[in-house]
Amino acid sequence: MSGAGAAVLGIVYVALIVVFIAAGWIIFQKAGRSGWMSIIPILNTYILLKIIGRSGWWIVLLLIPFVNVVISIIMMLDLARAFGRGVGFAIGLILLSPIFILILAFGGSRYVGPAGARSSMTGSFA
Repeated sequence: MSGAGAAVLGIVYVALIVVFIAAGWIIFQKAGRSGWMSIIPILNTYILLKIIGRSGWWIVLLLIPFVNVVISIIMMLDLARAFGRGVGFAIGLILLSPIFILILAFGGSRYVGPAGARSSMTGSFA
């Protein structure tokens, strides 16, 4: 790869990083949290768990191989619910996270409350 090609690739890479940092920041702000918390490792996961209505102890479950895959899927389902979206959007978050995170941040989604607490109170996934 030539020097110019590497420079263009580097600029695109940095631009994507900035866009995804902004998306995380906006999602946190939509949920009533400080946006800067989205850029601090581990804290961002803890706050996300609070946004979706799950215990902070779930961070430990994310450290266990194979269990973390199941926990991540549950988190994406709850994130979709927390922003008033359905199962279809949750599947998009699971399979095409980068695209659906951008839709969640820059689209018209509004935070409606912690999904985990809401679904456990009603006893259903509706």
